[in-house]
Amino acid sequence: MGQSLSAAKLRSRRDWDQRQRSKPKSTSLICPMQAEEAEERERSSIDGSSDFISNLPDECLASIFQSLSPADRKRCCLVCRRWLIIEGQSRHRLSLNAQSDLHPLIPCIFSRFDAVTKLALKCDRRSVSIGDEALVLISERCRNLIRLKLRACRDLTDAGMSAFAKNCIGLKKLSCGSCSFGAKGMNAVLDNCPALEELSVKRLRGITDGAAAEPIGPGVAAAALKTICLKELYNGQCFGPLIIGAKNLKSLKLFRCSGDWDKLFPLIVERVTDLIDIHMERIQVSDVGLVAISNCSNLEILHLVKTPECTNAGLSAVGEKCKLLRKLHIDGWKANRIGDQGLIAVAKSCPNLQELVLIGLNPTKLSLEMLASNCLNLERLALCGSDTVGDAEISCIAVKCIALKKLCIKSCPVSDHGMEALATGCPNLIKVKVKKCRGVTPEGVDWLRAIRGTLTVNLDIGEQLVASASDGGAQDDGVEFPPMVAGQIGTPSIASSSMGRSTSFKFLGLLSGRSFVSCTLRRLASSNDCSQT
Repeated sequence: MGQSLSAAKLRSRRDWDQRQRSKPKSTSLICPMQAEEAEERERSSIDGSSDFISNLPDECLASIFQSLSPADRKRCCLVCRRWLIIEGQSRHRLSLNAQSDLHPLIPCIFSRFDAVTKLALKCDRRSVSIGDEALVLISERCRNLIRLKLRACRDLTDAGMSAFAKNCIGLKKLSCGSCSFGAKGMNAVLDNCPALEELSVKRLRGITDGAAAEPIGPGVAAAALKTICLKELYNGQCFGPLIIGAKNLKSLKLFRCSGDWDKLFPLIVERVTDLIDIHMERIQVSDVGLVAISNCSNLEILHLVKTPECTNAGLSAVGEKCKLLRKLHIDGWKANRIGDQGLIAVAKSCPNLQELVLIGLNPTKLSLEMLASNCLNLERLALCGSDTVGDAEISCIAVKCIALKKLCIKSCPVSDHGMEALATGCPNLIKVKVKKCRGVTPEGVDWLRAIRGTLTVNLDIGEQLVASASDGGAQDDGVEFPPMVAGQIGTPSIASSSMGRSTSFKFLGLLSGRSFVSCTLRRLASSNDCSQT
């Protein structure tokens, strides 16, 4: 039987060769590569082993490449010339090491990747970065660029940014950190990129300090801007004209930017009426600024991180007028200037509150009971570094917070009695994380798990981490604790597009895992010593 099949295949191959020799020469314009592929497909169909992948249209193959990881894409592009071409033409995101030796390679790189729309240029801080000529060359070959990220490109100047902005007028997102260009380069982008929606600036070294600083903005881009994030700027107030002119601005984030922001916030709020998210961390702002912010009637998210001049009066003004508030993060920095009075004002007027993070504050049962009773949608609560949150306060939360799903307690005088209250309260609670609360013991956690088998409980007491969950003790990536140095909770934002764990939680989990392993090894070593004696 096998010999007859082999003979049949030989006859079919011989007949196919004769037909090919007897065929007249085709005059159609077919390249040699296409002819070879056609012959290979015909041979494979005769042998009964059709190559379906080669028959896929370029569009389908490109769609497959886009669903692969970067490493898999690199491997696939080495399969054949066709895959190499399609992979390059279908790549829209590219990240390059922006050192000075990149310049001669730019024509070759962007000849292959000619459809890039999102580009990241990152340079090591100890290396020499690309200069203006390289950036201009990139802009000439990537005129459809919509996103650009610059990191530590210290050799870029205002002239290079001006030429880039004129070539990439469709830019929608710009993020630059530790770069050396200044106000002229930034203004060039704002004047030539009317579609710019997101702007993030960190440590822009070219901005001069003091009153002589050149103002930035507004430019034609101000009308489209929706997000502005400024970090670690010596004179961030030079962006004032841009912020005031961005009438459609939704999110304003200020991190460690020097200057008196109380003078700017009244002007900002007067012109920008649709602000939804305001984040202030270590900036000079007081109740004057908070009173101005309270006029943002659409405000939904507010972060007050290490702003010691803000008091109960400013928070009360925000609570009374910003009735749509749903996320509130406060790091009082142990200043004791925000407490029950401000929190009660929030509780009375903000029924939509879903997430509350209190760090370095000393709320009592009075304000926590009001928050639990009036904010019926409160799902996430974090209490960190408080001297007043004890068993009575946790018991109040357990009775009143019906909708609570995630609870974080860190460095608070809570004991096992507080954990016992959680056994019968908070019917929707799914995750509890307790860290550095000396009164809570592993036995108390085990008891709580025995009572509520579906509840995930993570206990971190110094070096030892006890993870207790319904799946046999697997650690869960639910509620995260903020590092006390950073001063902010690690729970992901609702508007975030990330699908994985945050960096802070990965680092925390890594440390916790090491502590757990080391503790286990110590216990094993001690048991071996006991057995030997």
